[in-house]
Amino acid sequence: MKRLQQWFDLIAGISHDQQERLERAHAIFNSAGPDIAELQMPACWRRRSRVYCS
Repeated sequence: MKRLQQWFDLIAGISHDQQERLERAHAIFNSAGPDIAELQMPACWRRRSRVYCS
């Protein structure tokens, strides 16, 4: 399968350097970011109350 991809790249005119840059960009931008699921709840609901009853 990789051989077919290499032949296609040669026919299409995609250089090896360009392919490496594309792979590096995919590695950088496809990585998982921080988990933002906890931020779906409003901040005022996540904070503890500062008012204490005595």
